[in-house]
Amino acid sequence: MRRLSGRLRSSLIIGVQGIRARKLRTLLSMVSLFLGVLAVVVVQAGASIADRALLADLELSAGVDGTKVMDMASQPAAGPIIVDTLRGRSDAVAMLVVSGIIGEPGVKPVNEGASPFDQDWGGGNMVCFADGHCESPTEGAPPGQAVEVRLTALTGDVNPLRPYRQQAGQWLDFTTVPSMAPKLVLNKEAAKGFGRYKVPAEMRVGGASANLTPQFVGVVDDGDEQPRAYVRLDELTNWLPATTLADPNAGGELRVLLAGSSPVEQVLASKLRGIGAETYVSTVNSRKDLKSELGLMRLVFLSMAGLVLLIGVAGILNVGLATVGERVEEFALRRAVGTPRSLLAGIVLAETLLTGLLTAAAAIGVSIAGLKVVTTLVGDSQPLLHGVQFPWDAGVAGIIAGLVAGILGGFIPAIRAAGIPIATVMRA
Repeated sequence: MRRLSGRLRSSLIIGVQGIRARKLRTLLSMVSLFLGVLAVVVVQAGASIADRALLADLELSAGVDGTKVMDMASQPAAGPIIVDTLRGRSDAVAMLVVSGIIGEPGVKPVNEGASPFDQDWGGGNMVCFADGHCESPTEGAPPGQAVEVRLTALTGDVNPLRPYRQQAGQWLDFTTVPSMAPKLVLNKEAAKGFGRYKVPAEMRVGGASANLTPQFVGVVDDGDEQPRAYVRLDELTNWLPATTLADPNAGGELRVLLAGSSPVEQVLASKLRGIGAETYVSTVNSRKDLKSELGLMRLVFLSMAGLVLLIGVAGILNVGLATVGERVEEFALRRAVGTPRSLLAGIVLAETLLTGLLTAAAAIGVSIAGLKVVTTLVGDSQPLLHGVQFPWDAGVAGIIAGLVAGILGGFIPAIRAAGIPIATVMRA
């Protein structure tokens, strides 16, 4: 073991001396290899950033991996049960959705049915009555300055389970006393509508005892194309009961998000079964669902980067063979004084490996600097680049690529150096 360690140390020392003695040739080898290693680093970094971006977008609409989603058919009796069971809990959040119209009273909203502002889905949300007939709450109303949103009432902070991206203002504060004037956080589509249309701050919600005066406190990116507003449930229930929020005849929707280890799941499911409400629980596993797709995309791009890397390997091989040809007498003399063939091969491999590592360090440095420049120039306009850091796995891939290139480019020259006969020095 000591002998092997000594040979390795000798190979590295002589290899470093060889690089210092042939600086220009080492530089040419690095130039030929640089683009190949850089391609591997950039592809790996780009794939890692794209991977995180895709998962982040899915987290907006589905939730973080491991989150359990409990869906159920809406019914009025389910609302109070959900509110009482989840009150004060941080590991489970209920989302009760109804339609809200903000603006002039008694008019038809500009986006009837809470449709996106650049699309027209036609018609509004239908409300069904006890006699069986259904109609739009704005049927027959004249058009006016009003905006319809999907009003999502939350029992607690949903960000740990579904991390929305804050765009402006602040998120809902669940630690303060409920306000009689509900605070609303808009999504990007709703914010676009209120920026385009100037409407009075008066909100109508079906079943409310009076029209509400909302306060806009922030804007988030929730990945939803429909205009949506988020509100604290305890602020909304100051004006209408939880039974109305869970009433399907009033267009109510119910969904509960639970942390993977939340003990409240069984309790809530049992209570809902007691009133005849059947629940359906699914677990978010976005990474597993995308694994094969992302893996195939990464493999394709790494294959193309590998072809570029092979060109660099060919350059190192050329330079290595030429260098060994010039150093025939040196290697023959070393053999004559007792240097083992394995040490001669190690000297050549050490030079190519060190060249590969230096090239990898240069490629990683250029990639880090390039990412910083890109995030500085266009980071504000591209949410994908907000707070992005250079992925460590791209650096590891660059180092591996440099080592592999050094081995492949130095293997044949190393064998040739080890095979030089002692008689060569005699002929010289």
